[in-house]
Amino acid sequence: MSHLATLRKWRAGSVLSVVLLSLMGGELSHAAKKPVRAQAARKANPNPEEQLNDIYKDLAAHDLGAAQRKADALVEAYPNFRLGHLIRGDILLMHTRAVSNLGAEVPVGSEAKLADLRREAAVRLQAERPAPTLLPRALLQMRKDQRHALIVDAKHSRLYLYENTNDGLRLMQDFYVSQGKLGINKVKEGDMRTPVGVYYLIGRLPGVKLPDMYGKGALPLDYPNDWDKINGRSGSGIWVHGTPPETFSRPPLSTDGCVVVSNDDLNFLTRVVEIGKTPILIGDQVEFVSKDQLDKDLRQAASLVETWRRDVENRDDAGLKSLYSARFKSSADEDINAWLDKNRYLPGAKKITVTVSEPSYFRQPSQEEVIVSNFTQQIVIGKFRHAVRKKQYWAKEGKSWKIVAESNV
Repeated sequence: MSHLATLRKWRAGSVLSVVLLSLMGGELSHAAKKPVRAQAARKANPNPEEQLNDIYKDLAAHDLGAAQRKADALVEAYPNFRLGHLIRGDILLMHTRAVSNLGAEVPVGSEAKLADLRREAAVRLQAERPAPTLLPRALLQMRKDQRHALIVDAKHSRLYLYENTNDGLRLMQDFYVSQGKLGINKVKEGDMRTPVGVYYLIGRLPGVKLPDMYGKGALPLDYPNDWDKINGRSGSGIWVHGTPPETFSRPPLSTDGCVVVSNDDLNFLTRVVEIGKTPILIGDQVEFVSKDQLDKDLRQAASLVETWRRDVENRDDAGLKSLYSARFKSSADEDINAWLDKNRYLPGAKKITVTVSEPSYFRQPSQEEVIVSNFTQQIVIGKFRHAVRKKQYWAKEGKSWKIVAESNV
């Protein structure tokens, strides 16, 4: 047998070994054998998704050698990246024959796992960053002390990290994510869906205190929020968390409802976000619009709060009540009459002054038209002063916007 024939036989046979490893989780043993080498390779090649894109560019240019070298470097740096191993296996097979589909040769019984990897490859390769001139419609205005915001585009399995700078919003980075096995629009405990809405990160849970399935740690969300409760949505324990040690990433639809990122991405996010301040907006209709459109939406959101402020200051009870939905409920389950009575200050006073400061406005990135307004309300009546932080959920009902939920936070 010639050296060339031997090489071809080894390469074709190696594909089966590589695919077996990738599908059955065998990369963990490789990672355990060479942790220092993998760490060094990872520093040299910090972004596995960019490496994947570069590999496909080389394949499109018919540069099999360059693609092979980059695939070798990818699995060296990320030994538990199963998709990387599968693509490397395909490249090895390309040295012997044409390959038209991802995972050209897989062991019998691994078809389901191959389908998951194909879905992951598709969403990763279809990922596109918005043009620099476009802004996320969901982030109408953030407080100055809110330095970052997260937006999860469930439709494309993507998480965007934005920085709130003096010059406006800046896209820092975007990440591949996994979500609920049955998609989005969580309704109840155990439905395997990821919730849609405007939430906040409310804690940090280190990985050493959690089961291995959560990876390097978790960032819990404040689900269910007031809007969820109005709509009868229940459940708990929705987190952004990592992956088990032997798994670099999970298929797009594979969680019990949480948002899952790689451990490397989780470590980065954990260092950046601020507990209690960083919002995370999850939806299936994440839009990127011009600054003019964003400013128009912001004026609308601000005008709703201004109308409310004016009616409170003018003691216009009828006008104020008309701004609230018939299905309104406070966080304490109070109806509109009980809520307004509770928040009426010194009713005998002739004149009061009401100001609104430090506002933030978010538009829920979903089919439901919802604006979440947060602001500090200050009431001055003579020498009496009272300030409270408020959160309002405005929903579109017909052609009008109504307050469906309100709380003092």
